[in-house]
Amino acid sequence: MAHDEIVDHYSQLARAAAAGRVVADCGADAFEQGRFGAAGYDDTSALPEGAVRASLGCGNPVAVAELHEGETVLDLGSGGGIDVLLSARRVGPRGKAYGLDASPDMLALARRNAEQAGVTNAEFLHGGIERVPLPDRSVDVVISNCVINLSDDKGAVLAEAFRVLRPGGRFGVSDVVVDGEAGPGQRQAAEQRIGCVAGALPVREYRELLGAAGFVGVRITLTADHGDGVHSAIVQAVKPAAGPGLEIRPMRTADAEQVLAVYQAGLDTGQASFETTAPSWEGFTAARPAHLRHVAVDTQTGQVVGWVAASQVSARPVYSGVVEHSIYVHPGCQAQGIGRALLAAFVAAAEAAGVWTIQSGVFPENTASLALHQALGFRTVGVRERIGRHHGVWRDVVFIERRSPAT
Repeated sequence: MAHDEIVDHYSQLARAAAAGRVVADCGADAFEQGRFGAAGYDDTSALPEGAVRASLGCGNPVAVAELHEGETVLDLGSGGGIDVLLSARRVGPRGKAYGLDASPDMLALARRNAEQAGVTNAEFLHGGIERVPLPDRSVDVVISNCVINLSDDKGAVLAEAFRVLRPGGRFGVSDVVVDGEAGPGQRQAAEQRIGCVAGALPVREYRELLGAAGFVGVRITLTADHGDGVHSAIVQAVKPAAGPGLEIRPMRTADAEQVLAVYQAGLDTGQASFETTAPSWEGFTAARPAHLRHVAVDTQTGQVVGWVAASQVSARPVYSGVVEHSIYVHPGCQAQGIGRALLAAFVAAAEAAGVWTIQSGVFPENTASLALHQALGFRTVGVRERIGRHHGVWRDVVFIERRSPAT
């Protein structure tokens, strides 16, 4: 369905719920058997009847979001407000729960439900989940319940979720996914049988989109099996943690000049590499896969203060999960935890991409880099003595690697 058709469809369901009717987003039998709606919750006794009637999700994201007192949470596609009300109680009076929905009728229903429940720390916003009307880094947790699958631009939804989360923020949603290689016929059969699974992503593609948005620590846990490879699932991920005033995010083309400037500043120290001049942007990007390039950014100025990236060790298939990485922090910004935050995010992204070995060579005089890598699980393999000349001097290189315990 097109966006306007989806909004109209859910507006009709909201009006039906407001009139006291039990609503379902697909066939009644499939809705009940698939544990859609209120069936996905252990206890709804403390919620207004209207919120329970309008529940159209495919799980209970609040149960897996690990909400804490005082946190701010955002529900994408909040419908009648059931997850917002549950979240508001979890975060308490010092916290805040936002609900975002494109249907004015759903928003009106949710606001009535919040008033009936006596919940005062909830706010419902009108808008699409592809363009969230909240500032950057303004929430601690993003949840959603069987709504992201309905969007025709899921990459934009996940990018917005990443944008509004604070560093270290959590993404925990219930959604419908396709596991395996279900063909068009199978997917069509599932969508005809269970209308509320339309638009479901394959698990692999969901992981890739989360990674492209900048998330790490991705976990997709299949729950209910709806047949034909279609499942309800819990999808969890994390925005990389960073120190105050910093954000770790994917590297963009717009960062080119600043990334290369940090690169050159590192080379100028004489302790970063045998290279003496940073490459062109074209040369830089050609050798480094986009899904394994991150930057550390000053959130006040937008200035890139560090970066990390990988390059393939070999084109041979046996080395498909082995990469060599480089990490650079501007000399004026060192000893602030930037390198540690960058490297931790990179390791998590590499593991999610199936990398089993990260390796690099470090000058033995660069003790800070060696200590950083050791703290993040790298080991010294050996020393390559007098491997190359640098500014007329033969230099040794310490060869380090990290083997993934997960991949």
